[in-house]
Amino acid sequence: MSTPPTILVFDSGLGGLTVLREVVKSRPDAHYIYIADDAFFPYGHHGEDQIIARVVPMIGELITAHAPDLIVIACNTISTLVMSHLRDAYRTPFVGTVPAIKPACARSKTKRVSVLGTKGTVKREYTRALIRDFALGCDVTLVGSADLAALAEAALSGGKISDREIFAEIAPCFVGDSESDPARTDTVVLACTHYPLLMDRLVKLAPWPVEWIDPAPAIARRVADLLGPAGNEADDTGAQMIFTSGRPHELIPALMPFFGGRVPA
Repeated sequence: MSTPPTILVFDSGLGGLTVLREVVKSRPDAHYIYIADDAFFPYGHHGEDQIIARVVPMIGELITAHAPDLIVIACNTISTLVMSHLRDAYRTPFVGTVPAIKPACARSKTKRVSVLGTKGTVKREYTRALIRDFALGCDVTLVGSADLAALAEAALSGGKISDREIFAEIAPCFVGDSESDPARTDTVVLACTHYPLLMDRLVKLAPWPVEWIDPAPAIARRVADLLGPAGNEADDTGAQMIFTSGRPHELIPALMPFFGGRVPA
């Protein structure tokens, strides 16, 4: 039986679990290592130079320690800022996470799209370049959320998060008078991997129905393209979850679905 590939998934916290969930479906034969850099969370509170100086050498240390066949950067903030530095520094293949502006604009019928991300992601030139290149005539509204990622983490950890707190973060995405407005927002790009953790709440709280664009399925397809089709599951496939703060992962029942039913070590 062939040795399964090792896929390392890196995020600032728990948001990358939404990407991991889709990647596991596409490569159930792989061994997974999930790194949550919670010691530096949230990345939006740090300057760009600080993020680059932290992430680039840390990824090098992870490559040395785990020898992954592929690394998924499951974070828009890191991908839009650090990816070019990582590809220059290391030969390991990388798959990043960037705002899904092109598919969102292609699918919008009202030609009004909102991009909901962290303040750092929406202000970055990378994001604005995507809009210039791929807006396809759409009116794109950038919405920078200060707290939604932290609210998502708290909710996954069992915290009580009010509808009011969530709605305050997403309300600026909805441009238009009502559902009957032909120029209303009809598509929202989730430009932070934490946000799909709240998907049920987002759908419920939306003032009118919209299509929420989650990049995770596209990322999983890219991973499968790079690694090839899945083989037979090997006996030594499994999963590890590591917090950079050193804290234990105590949410085993909540985490297992993201790991395809595996119990992360």
